[in-house]
Amino acid sequence: MALEIKTLEATDSSLKLALQGSLDSETYPTLEETLQSQMGPETELVAFDLKELSFISSAGLRVFFATVKKLKARGGKVAVSNMQPGVKKVFEIVKALPDLSVFASVSELDDYLANFQRKAE
Repeated sequence: MALEIKTLEATDSSLKLALQGSLDSETYPTLEETLQSQMGPETELVAFDLKELSFISSAGLRVFFATVKKLKARGGKVAVSNMQPGVKKVFEIVKALPDLSVFASVSELDDYLANFQRKAE
């Protein structure tokens, strides 16, 4: 299955992406390239809407880990929302959730992003 990436928001300090399909050994380079091209030196928050992400493999997890590590080094964060149960279970199994901010809905994430951006102004 393919991976579709939609940029929902991109500012100097934050990036919000929606992922659809499968994030696996064949598709992870697409997400890596998107992150490299859209994350700038000022990016402090990367938010992922995973409502339509149906599968994630260890290769896909590595992209999240690398993004968390990069942003953590500059005091930033990675946030995810709307994880499907199977995808969430994968994150739980590898104990990735403590390093991510998880939101129950897009509106909850949007409220967080709005507060984050007001602080950055």
